[in-house]
Amino acid sequence: MANTNYPSATPQTPPPAQKSRAGKNLLIGLLAAGLLGTWGYLLWHNNKESDEKQELRVSNTTMETERNSVKEMYDQAVYRLDSITGANNNLQGEKSGLQKDIEAKRNEITSILKKSNATAAELTRARTLIAELNGQIANLQEEVTRLTGENQVLTSNNTQLSSEKQVLEQNLQTSTMEKEELSTTVDVGSTFSASNIQITPVNEKKNGKEKVTSTAKRVDKLVVSFNVENRIAKSGPADMYIMVTAPDGKVISEAASGGGTLTTRTDGDKPYTAKVPVEYTQGTQKAVQFPIRQADFQRGDYKIEIYHNGFKIGEGVRTLKKGGLFG
Repeated sequence: MANTNYPSATPQTPPPAQKSRAGKNLLIGLLAAGLLGTWGYLLWHNNKESDEKQELRVSNTTMETERNSVKEMYDQAVYRLDSITGANNNLQGEKSGLQKDIEAKRNEITSILKKSNATAAELTRARTLIAELNGQIANLQEEVTRLTGENQVLTSNNTQLSSEKQVLEQNLQTSTMEKEELSTTVDVGSTFSASNIQITPVNEKKNGKEKVTSTAKRVDKLVVSFNVENRIAKSGPADMYIMVTAPDGKVISEAASGGGTLTTRTDGDKPYTAKVPVEYTQGTQKAVQFPIRQADFQRGDYKIEIYHNGFKIGEGVRTLKKGGLFG
């Protein structure tokens, strides 16, 4: 066969070096595509997670805002309630059924607000309770206003009554003082005066006759006589107190004469010898006579004092002397 310069129709196989490069390029392409896919997925995932976190943050912020709004509403209601409740307690003294219901609502609202993760439903419940609470507070305000008005009327009436009572007490005190002064004046003015005071030592004879004597050992009795009168004293009984002081300074006191102790107005308590009742007629002068008896009379001065109404109204002295040789 003759040789020609035309190429052969049979395909030519690439050299081995060319095949190696082509495989590497394909692998690199596949790796790049996978890497790009992974990055794309990561980017998409991160964006999605970020969106979810953003939505969660927005939701949390919304819930916090809602919670703060509810708390602010509650704080305002509590402020109103505290100012009203104190006044109502002062006026009524005991908690009403309305106040007890209000306290129950407050406890439930407080329990919800204490939760850091309170749900929307719970916050809605709290809003409903606060709305009811505000309505009850308004009712309580009306009750306090009514009670306050009644209390003011009572206070005004009490003030008026106290003023009237004070005036009456002052008038009564004045009347009482005037009455006491008048009574004292009348009391003092009704004290008798004594005049014509006589002290007569008497010797009683066996035959019944009496003889005046000044000898001490012969005296059987001292007859005290005097006149009493008072222009304003009413008719009726009056007691005269007679005190007889012997020369030894002791007041004669014997059971038969009704002696005792008299509280005087100026001299304190003093023993007396006899209390002599006198039946007095107003505007007249009354003669009084009373005998003072004793087993043995001493020589010396016998002092006679007469008291009425606590005042001394007269006094006199009688001297008894020592008898003669056969006296």
